[in-house]
Formats: sequence, C-alpha cells, structure tokens
Amino acid sequence: MTDNAPSDDSPASDESGVGRIVWQDLTVDDAANVRAFYEAVVGWKSVEVPVEGYCDYSMNAPGAGETVAGVCHARGSNAAIPAVWLVYITVADVLQSVAEVVRLGGTVIDGPRQMSGRLFAVIRDPAGAVCAIINAE
Repeated sequence: MTDNAPSDDSPASDESGVGRIVWQDLTVDDAANVRAFYEAVVGWKSVEVPVEGYCDYSMNAPGAGETVAGVCHARGSNAAIPAVWLVYITVADVLQSVAEVVRLGGTVIDGPRQMSGRLFAVIRDPAGAVCAIINAE
C-alpha cells in the first residue's frame, strides 16, 4: 500500500466507467498447473472455460464463488501476452489510446482485438510496466 492511496473523501468517478480496473488475468504456458498453484495458495476455486480445443480457467473466490480472475494458456491469440498478472483498465476509445501509447513512447504488445465483444490491447508503458486497456461498456 502506498501513501498516495485515495482517501475516503476523494471525488466520485464519472458514470462512464473510464479509468477503472475491471479485470485481471494471468497468461502462462501451463495454465493447469498454475491454476492448481493458486487454488492451493490463496484458496480460489476454478471453473474450466472451453477455448478452441483446450480450457482456460475462471478463478472464483471461496464461499460466494464470485469470479475474481482468470488463468489462461499462452496459446493461439494469447501467445504474445507476457506471463504477468495483467490488469485491464477501461478507456473511452482503445484505438485513440493505442495511438497515444505509441506517441508517448510506449509499445503495443498485442491487439487491438476483440474479447467478449469489447476491443482491447496489451501495452507496455515507457517504464516497462505492462497492462491492458479495454473499451468501457
């Protein structure tokens, strides 16, 4: 936790949802083994998600079973995604944001492409940090 975390009196965000972290997943070569690792270490329960001849995993919190993350295989369209816990941050327009990434010295690692009906891209900022940007709903 940093000292510059938002306080309880911070202004409310707008209704668009832009600027929020809305998802997180991990893409690795051996998703089945890594899924089992997180089940044992943090107590998540997994549910298989069929994907073109194999399964990725939705990771669910114990108890209520809310899906909190994904663990995916680095195959097919996900082959270029690095093995990091990838957060997805909403933007108003992925194409415009990708242009800004390049203009400001970042790089586009993957995409833009569609995922669950929304356009997204995986980017690296000028310092080397990786995240995904996804169109707000």
